[in-house]
Amino acid sequence: MATIKHLLLITVALVFATAPAFGDDGRGEELFELCVQCHGPNGGGDALALAPPIAGLSDWYIKEQLTKFRDGIRGKHPDDVGGLRMYPMSLSLYDDADLEAVTAYVAGLPAAPPQATLEGGDPAKGKILYTPCIACHGAQAEGKKELGGPNLRVSADWYMLKQLHNFKTGIRGADPRDTTGMRMRPMSMILADEQAMKDVIAYILTLQQ
Repeated sequence: MATIKHLLLITVALVFATAPAFGDDGRGEELFELCVQCHGPNGGGDALALAPPIAGLSDWYIKEQLTKFRDGIRGKHPDDVGGLRMYPMSLSLYDDADLEAVTAYVAGLPAAPPQATLEGGDPAKGKILYTPCIACHGAQAEGKKELGGPNLRVSADWYMLKQLHNFKTGIRGADPRDTTGMRMRPMSMILADEQAMKDVIAYILTLQQ
């Protein structure tokens, strides 16, 4: 009798150990298969596909951006080539459950600092230029959820440069529904030119190390 009871306890333990956690039914990974073609199997991104690294981003930021794409708040400007590619992909998330599932999966991917691709940035000058950014992105570029500032420590330099241009020219952050984007747009105006953008990005790269 004791042996049978012992075996039953082992069986129950194995069932619970191998059963998926609540909400972890593989749906997120299944949905992510569509994202792999541009963002890569590990979410590391692909500059040629204009797809940024997404591994290591916080779940709240991933969900916010997917919602913006899906609702047409972001990615519909005719000059936003990368966004125009992302917008129709976001429509494959038919309901909030799918959006939550793929968000959870991506947020669980381990981050790997992207390789530097830009040249000519001066991190010493960039450190000074980064000072206003601390309010939303944090002193270590770790991001601040309460102010909608994403973690920049996992972002690629080419993508940051492109988005700064997009904010500055109104390609991104001009939609009145995009409250965080509208907050970022005037901040991008502080950077006088592309050299200033490269400088601040060069400083952010030092925080990724």
